[in-house]
Amino acid sequence: MGVLTILSFLFFTLLVALISYLKTRKEDLETSDGYFLGGRSLTAWVIGGSLMLTNLSTEQLIGLNAEGYEFNMSSMGWEVGSAIALVIVAFYFLPKYLKGGITTIPDFLEERFDSATKQFVTILFLFGFIFNLLPPILYSGAVALSTMFNVPEMLGVSSTTALWITVWVVGTIGSLYAIFGGLKAVAVSDTINGIGLILGGLLIPLLGLMTLGDGSPVAGFRSIMDNTPEKLNAVGGESDPVPFGTMFTGMILVNLYYWGMSQHIMQRAIAAKNLKEGQKGLLIAAFLKLAGPIFLILPVSLLTICLVQI
Repeated sequence: MGVLTILSFLFFTLLVALISYLKTRKEDLETSDGYFLGGRSLTAWVIGGSLMLTNLSTEQLIGLNAEGYEFNMSSMGWEVGSAIALVIVAFYFLPKYLKGGITTIPDFLEERFDSATKQFVTILFLFGFIFNLLPPILYSGAVALSTMFNVPEMLGVSSTTALWITVWVVGTIGSLYAIFGGLKAVAVSDTINGIGLILGGLLIPLLGLMTLGDGSPVAGFRSIMDNTPEKLNAVGGESDPVPFGTMFTGMILVNLYYWGMSQHIMQRAIAAKNLKEGQKGLLIAAFLKLAGPIFLILPVSLLTICLVQI
């Protein structure tokens, strides 16, 4: 089983790399638009898929599942709030960005204010990526892969050493896509991986419900309702990770910043071949975010009910 798991992982990884190369080998990477914005040629589905995968990492896959297991489904507020923010970004922010012909979010701030503001925000973004965004993503991804493939035993090293090795491998592979293929290579690989994530992610709760219901997903869902109905509560209270009131206050601001001002997110939409494709891509991402709770949070309810039955 271990050998088959590793071979299937390597096969899919190499397949994604090959498809990304074939799709981008003729791209002009000598210009800033060609390298950082894929020649402003991204289509709606590529934008939507890339936005989904850029947002989702083991940070969310593990974190939201953990919150769902400990509390309830109120953490789905992040996904629902993201969908609302994406709609606002599609019809308000993106037209302004494309009309100004900007390449980065700091460029927009320079046009709106001055170069000092651009430099200040650029430094903030850079430090945020290095010290706030990348460490938890690389660490959680390394923990997941190291555990999945049993890297310490496979390489005969300690758990800490295995984590460091996995972090460097994951970081190196991700860097190769960006360095040699530019944004379009990253976006294409994100889209392909996104298809696998959505199909596999939706299959997990379906199989879980069928297991609980002796082959019937409907019976499985009824089993959850009978044994742990509190796990399906999506209206968070004061002690939950996402109190319901925050959906209309702080959370909408956080989501608007993330989806409308974060460089590594908006770069995908700015790279659209035209405004229509960019807006469609953002709306596709919004729809996919609404499906997020099904494979990000619902599986923990299935695990809980399984433990109750045991």
